[in-house]
Amino acid sequence: MALGATMHVFTVDLADADRGVFERLEIRAAMHPSESADYLWTRVLAYCLEYREGIAFSKGLADRDEPTLYARDLTGALTLWVEIGTPSPERVHQAAKAAPEVILYCHKDAELLASKLSGAGIHRAEDIVLYALDRRFLQGLVQHLDRRVTLSLTVSERHLYLGVGEASFDSPLLRLPLR
Repeated sequence: MALGATMHVFTVDLADADRGVFERLEIRAAMHPSESADYLWTRVLAYCLEYREGIAFSKGLADRDEPTLYARDLTGALTLWVEIGTPSPERVHQAAKAAPEVILYCHKDAELLASKLSGAGIHRAEDIVLYALDRRFLQGLVQHLDRRVTLSLTVSERHLYLGVGEASFDSPLLRLPLR
């Protein structure tokens, strides 16, 4: 019998001073049995950092035709494609052709991903944004993963300040160029 996904509910007080976004979010994220906790945290952080009208998670990890996270405008047109982890150059190329804004959030070796994507002939590569999340920062968050998590996230000058219960974490959000 296959294991099912575990539902996690994140209540987030978001204060993104860089973008002028101040919201209380309730994020329901299903964690697939093959998904790591740091990957889930990266998905949730990407949702917060890209929060806008129409943002949503895709149906699941197995649906390779959809982005991990996306936004559509009122007409239904895809406006944002977000990938988490280390997508292949082909996947990033597909994203760049499908959406005007493509953002990658890497929770592993972002330098390696940037070099892998740099010479790959990706459509509009110069417009693609790659952010690296610090692995120690994510490992600290993993220790506070529960079925229900309440947190505060402040973003100022692309630096993240996150509080979960009595614990607090901070990390820069590094942007890496695709050469």
